[in-house]
Amino acid sequence: MKADITPQEYEAFKSFLQDACGILLGENKQYLVKSRLRRILEENSLNSLGELLDRLRRPGRGGLREVVIDAMTTNETLWFRDDHPFRILREKLLPEFAERNSSQPLRIWSAACSTGQEPYSIAMIVEEFRRLRPGKLRDVRITATDISKSVLEVARKGEYEMIAIGRGLSPERQKQFFTPSLNGGWQIKPQIKTMVEFKELNLLERYILGKFDIVMCRNVLIYFSAESKKDILTRIHATLNPEGYLVLGASESLNGLPHLYEMVQCHPGIIYRKK
Repeated sequence: MKADITPQEYEAFKSFLQDACGILLGENKQYLVKSRLRRILEENSLNSLGELLDRLRRPGRGGLREVVIDAMTTNETLWFRDDHPFRILREKLLPEFAERNSSQPLRIWSAACSTGQEPYSIAMIVEEFRRLRPGKLRDVRITATDISKSVLEVARKGEYEMIAIGRGLSPERQKQFFTPSLNGGWQIKPQIKTMVEFKELNLLERYILGKFDIVMCRNVLIYFSAESKKDILTRIHATLNPEGYLVLGASESLNGLPHLYEMVQCHPGIIYRKK
């Protein structure tokens, strides 16, 4: 990007991004836009953000639009990020569902799953629970979604470089759930990989995913406007089975919707149960 981003270009790009995927860029994030879009501008021989916006407005630019959204929505993630949600899953939610003796599978949705660390972490917790409670939770199905095609490709492959493995994954779990791959990375084992199904999904669009017992929607709502956040949480509510649970990120809250969810204190940590 040869030219600095003008205030007009930045405001126009903020509007484009919010309309396209719901993400609300804050003030003074020009540096972020510039760093994430530099390669795209170079590859398309564009000199400024304004030229990119002009190109995006032309008919038949769906591919470029996807690439831009992908660049702006891809974030680094960790294994077992924040710890508390996985402790709550292990100590409260899985035991509760195991005792319900339902003939239906336990269904879990990992929304905005990025490169797969969260849903695979969930699957590892499930596998560890099964080893402690033989015969329980035999049928667990995890659906993981993201708007980005590129991160979903990484997630489906289930192979990670050592630097990614080291972000939150203990040596014990690495040994239990991964095998070395031929190119020097680490491949997740089949019993974990087959538990997870990955799908492309924009959280602002229609959900055709079925019903869930647990939804993890963490560290993504902070990027949406208050109106979009309320819409997403309302539609997530519709996907939950009776007495299903919603797990948000540590810095996120419902901000209302008391008619849809009740707060459940887990000491430490808070989750929400469908009313």
